[in-house]
Amino acid sequence: MQTKIDKGLKGAGKAPMFNVRISPELREQLDAAAKSDGVSLGNWLKELARNELRRRGVDPKR
Repeated sequence: MQTKIDKGLKGAGKAPMFNVRISPELREQLDAAAKSDGVSLGNWLKELARNELRRRGVDPKR
């Protein structure tokens, strides 16, 4: 299974990063969810955040 890559802002340089501390157990669950969707954990979390913004009536930026 190939991992999908977010190709939004190609060539725009590195995007800002932030670190979040989570338990190893939660990390395993997140990794499993992303893998079952065929995407990387980073892309899975970005889509989760975008969906939450839409739910709140906010148009997410790419």
